[in-house]
Amino acid sequence: MNSQETTSHRVRQDSGDAQRLHPHKQKHSWFTLVTLIWVALVGIGMSSLWEYQTTPGQTTESPKHWPADCLIKQNEIRPTLIMFAHPHCPCTRASIRELALLMAHCSRQVDAQVLFFKSSTFAADWVKTDLWSSAAAIPGVTVACDENGSEAVRFRAATSGYTLLYSVDGQLQFQGGITKSRGHSGDNAGRSALEAILRNGTPGKKQTFAFGCPLQERNEACSKENQSCLQQ
Repeated sequence: MNSQETTSHRVRQDSGDAQRLHPHKQKHSWFTLVTLIWVALVGIGMSSLWEYQTTPGQTTESPKHWPADCLIKQNEIRPTLIMFAHPHCPCTRASIRELALLMAHCSRQVDAQVLFFKSSTFAADWVKTDLWSSAAAIPGVTVACDENGSEAVRFRAATSGYTLLYSVDGQLQFQGGITKSRGHSGDNAGRSALEAILRNGTPGKKQTFAFGCPLQERNEACSKENQSCLQQ
């Protein structure tokens, strides 16, 4: 075999080797592409979830003084705390847990009540969920129905988990939520502010964002909330 034939044989051999290796390169390229797409989709999903979890409910301004026509009895000895809750808002479980922690530290300094929204057109047991049971189990906490959301309207509460604290003389001392995001328990500015007021009379903050579903809804507004909380 002369040098020309040898060179031609090597070229054909290299070409054959390249053809045999090419399918592996294609598989590797497709795997890389699919992986990149999957990572991008996961990133977009996590970003959307984070944005939703950290988006507060409607911000409102509650009365600076205890409403004269209020149906709730104000405590004349201790400050009065009111939490407004939707009985089917799953992320409000975190607000109830935070309330339990607050009461464990400050139960003797405050009269706490949780008002659960209920429309008069709903069945009587619609409001008696696990949230109701959890709130009722907290020592020092009273639970009741807010029929047709009348008290929520009176106190301008729009979001489940929205919490108010009024002094003995009826002055608003705190308004807002006691979680730092939807369905997330842990240290937060709201609970810290309430503890500071009840223990020392000097809050770090007087207002925080509330995270939860709209108060005066049936169940539809809570479906997205449920999906968000289940992924935590």
